[in-house]
Order: sequence, then C-alpha cells, then structure tokens
Amino acid sequence: MDTLPNLARKPAGDRAAVPLIAAHGLGFQVRSQAGEINILRGVDLTVGAGEAVGIIGPSGSGKTSLLMLLAGLDRPTTGTLSVAGHDLARMGEDALARFRREHVGIVFQAFHLVPTMTAIENVAVPLEFSGRADAFDRAEEVLKSVGLGHRLTHYPGQLSGGEQQRVALARAFVAEPQLLLADEPTGNLDRGTGGHVMDLLFGLRERFGTTLLLITHDPLLAERCERQVRIEDGRIVADGPR
Repeated sequence: MDTLPNLARKPAGDRAAVPLIAAHGLGFQVRSQAGEINILRGVDLTVGAGEAVGIIGPSGSGKTSLLMLLAGLDRPTTGTLSVAGHDLARMGEDALARFRREHVGIVFQAFHLVPTMTAIENVAVPLEFSGRADAFDRAEEVLKSVGLGHRLTHYPGQLSGGEQQRVALARAFVAEPQLLLADEPTGNLDRGTGGHVMDLLFGLRERFGTTLLLITHDPLLAERCERQVRIEDGRIVADGPR
C-alpha cells in the first residue's frame, strides 16, 4: 500500500472543544408541482473541529442535502447555520465561493474531475484560484502522497476509477481545508479499491487535522468515524459515538 509522505501535520489539540459546525433548527424545502417538499426538518447539529462524523440513513433521508447546505451550495429555508465562524445564510454567492475555496474540500461519488485537464491540473485548480504561486508544486506533492506521482500528466479518461478518486482526494486536501465533506466516496468503486481510497482519506484527514463528514451506506466505513449521526425523513434520529 502507498504510504503518505512527511507532509506537515496540524496539531490535534482538544479538537472537539472547538465547534466548527453549528446548525440549529435547520430546515430545507424545495418547491415542486405537487407543492413544497420538506427535505430537512429542524436539524440540530454541532461538530467540533477535527471530529470525524459518519452520516448514515436511507436514500432520500436528506443526507446529501445537509452536505450541500454545509458547503454553501444550497441555502437553508429555516434555522441558523455557522461553519468555520461564517453565517452561511447571510453570505452572497461571491462570499460563499471564497468560503468554499478557503475552508471546505468536497469529494463526490462521481469524482467530478475536469476531463480536459491532467491530474496535476485538476489538483492545482483550487490553489490557482487562490493565487498561489506554488500551485503546481503543491499539487504534485499531494498527488505523490496518494500514490499518483507517476500519473501527473494523465487525463481522467486515462485513469482507473480508483485513480480518479485519488485525484479527487488530492484536490480536496491540497488547500488543507478545515472541513472535508465526502458523499459516498467509494460508491463507484469495488470493495478492495474503495478500502484503499478510504485508508488514504482517513490518513490525510488525520495528518491535516481536518474535520470530516462522511456520508455512506456502508456501516463499516461509518464505524471508522468517531461519531455516527443517523438521519431519517429529514430529521436526526440518533447521534452518538461509534
């Protein structure tokens, strides 16, 4: 198995003592031809800095909608939401884009790599948007950390599913975000490849001291988190340590 290089480790400290996410009475509704649909209903959730939280529940329960709100990609209908000290409901689109760039990494089931960019270009993009002069040097370093130093100039179509997800991991971690949101990151991978990707994800998360919210249907993956939150019908029905 590939090993992680000696990248800078952030001090863990008393991680849970510092709330990174604070949601109170969080509601999310969408309109349809049949009327309003309540996707999230009065969600209260507090997550400390550095925690790893597994979000579990049946399909359609609101897990991904919660992730979208935490990333500032959707806006709550009711309630309050603070992430990394930012009141997301009060921020405009430009401010939300800066918030995501500076504080949040996202890993999706479907990878979402830019097909016309090489692996190193995909990973360097967030740093280029931030004006980092070392964007490509840093992208190369993190790609090497996930075992893809030999794939820097390959395009997504030239990579296997597991390799594409490792590029997505490198892109999510390259700016050392405070919060990583992962939505079924192994859903398109076989169990062996998925297990390797998750080993890398948890290794990077520990190395950088990143807060992790992991949406998964796999109870074994959820058990790797320090805490599990179960959502059903838009409500949190269980929240506790593994």
